[in-house]
Parts: sequence; structure tokens; C-alpha cells
Amino acid sequence: MDNGKHLLVIRLSAMGDVAMTVPVLKSLLDTYPDLKVTVLTKGFLSPIFMDLDRVNVHVADVSKKHKGVYGLWKLFKELRSMQIDAVADLHNVLRSNILKRFFLLAKIPFVQIDKGRKEKKALTAEKDKVFKQLKSTHQRYADVFIQLGFPFILPENNFLAKKVLSQEGLNLLGSNPRKWIGIAPFAAFEGKMYPLELMEEVVRHLNKTNQYKILLFGGGGKEKEILDQWGNTYSDCISLVGKLALEEELALISNLDLMLSMDSGNAHLAALFGIPIITLWGVTHPFAGFYPYGQDLDNALLSDRERYPLIPTSIYGNKVPEGYEDVMTSITPKAILNKIALLLNAI
Repeated sequence: MDNGKHLLVIRLSAMGDVAMTVPVLKSLLDTYPDLKVTVLTKGFLSPIFMDLDRVNVHVADVSKKHKGVYGLWKLFKELRSMQIDAVADLHNVLRSNILKRFFLLAKIPFVQIDKGRKEKKALTAEKDKVFKQLKSTHQRYADVFIQLGFPFILPENNFLAKKVLSQEGLNLLGSNPRKWIGIAPFAAFEGKMYPLELMEEVVRHLNKTNQYKILLFGGGGKEKEILDQWGNTYSDCISLVGKLALEEELALISNLDLMLSMDSGNAHLAALFGIPIITLWGVTHPFAGFYPYGQDLDNALLSDRERYPLIPTSIYGNKVPEGYEDVMTSITPKAILNKIALLLNAI
């Protein structure tokens, strides 16, 4: 297949999974300067792709317009009118499998990601666990394009450029020259979320130094309530929840000196810009392949596997065996603060 083609890329799910496609697409497009890409994803995630040349976003409205088989047929007709030459399905779920049938009927090549379900099942097994590093999700994405006939090498440091902050962002943060630390204390599942009382201890110690501006990331009512409270309590903290659009939030993230995050979406957003990221891991583990792009593995602080040998208990943090509810207390606030100091002193 030559490189003057139009590829459709399907990735409909969570923010972190979608963000992980960016360095892969950037490297693909760097290799094939005549290639054009349309990404099928959720509308609110469109800003993630705005810095990629020759990438457009087509919004999948799976709750209304494109709901059900008939809705997916309408979606297929919209996509087919764009003269798609081939499809890279980086999601491989029921919706994309239905779309696959439509595209194959139209004789349009369609390649799906190999999620490595068998290896991941062995990695998370209670008995006969096979504890080893699996292929990264980024490489699994790249393999789909290679299988479509677009071979390329995925480098370790193909980052997006730092973005210019909006006036609204500048007004929110002020002109203080201190180093900026982003903290994203939440995750989709409690199994990979650091206890909030311990995270607040980290915030309290950072705030006492008078050296940093601490930017708090989250979303939703309960998260906003907690982070607003921290922002009101600690003078050098600012809660960003509900204050910036995603586009502005990405610009702010690109200007951070450091991000402290769970195994969650904000880590992957910061990774797009090569920001040093400290990730905290509970019942999940970097071996599953979801480690942020281009990050040193030394920046991962892991729960104690000697005390909790079943880790990882799941890929997404949604399975917490009895007795594993507090695995993340084995990561001390002191260990986090020491790692922050080490990385910021190295900048």
C-alpha cells in the first residue's frame, strides 16, 4: 500500500487510551508525509489531536446519532463518503466489530489490534501467574499500521511541542516563577488510587516549602469538591477542575515541570509533551503495557509485591482481592516527596 492514502483510525474509549495513540500517529505521519488520517473518537477528546498535521477527527456519537446497529450503519456511510482506503481499529470491541463487517463488505482493508488478552490473563492470574513485561500498548497500536502495510519505527521520544498558554490560563496561574507540579490524585477505579489522606500529606509538605505552584487535576462533582477544598486550604495550590477547557488544560500540562499521577489518563496526557511523570501503582502494574510514553521506569512507584504477591490483580484496577484494599499504603508520602525532589533537582 503506498503512502498517499487516507486511513481511518478507531479509538473510542477512555482519555488515556486515546492519548496513547498520539505518539504513534505522530511517528507514522513523520514516516509517511503524504498520509492522511481521520480519527474516529468521542467529541470531547478532539483537542488531543489538534497538534497533529494531516489528522482530522470524526465524532462518534454512540449514545444518540450512532447508537445501535442502524446508527453504526449511518456512521459507516459517513466514513465511506470520505474515501477511506484502510481502517486501523485500535479498539477492537463490539461496535468496531460491527463496523468491520460493513467495511469488509465494501472491500476496504480493516486490521484490528491484538490486545494480548491471553498474556494479560496470565499476568493477572491468582495461580500460575506469569509475571513478565508485556508489549506496550503503544507498540500494539503501531503493529496495526505495520500490518496494514505502513512499516515504521516507534521512537521513545517523539513528543509534542510545548504549547502557548491562553490568557485565561495565565490569569489563573499568575506570574510566579516557581516550578509547576501537576497532581492528578484520582483514577477510574479505587484499586489504583492513592489514599487521599496520604496524597493530601504530600500536598501539605510541598506547600510548606514555598517553592512550587501545585496544580490539581480532576473532574466531576466529588473530585471538584475535594480539590477545591485543598486549593482553599493550601496557599500554593490551585484546583483546575471546571476552570479550563481541555484545549487550555493541555497547554497548561505542556508547561508543567512535573506531573504526579495515578496509572490514569493525566499521566498519558503529560507524556505527550515529555513532561517528567511520577506514577503511583496499586493493584495494576507497568508490565501490562500501559506505562506512559517515553518515561523512565524509575519514575514509577510501585506497591510492595513482596507483601502483595498477586499484583497485578487486574489490568484496569477493577479487581481488588480481599486484603488488597490498602496496597498503596506501602508507597509512603516520603518516598513520593523524595522522588519529586530528585526529579526537580535534575531539571
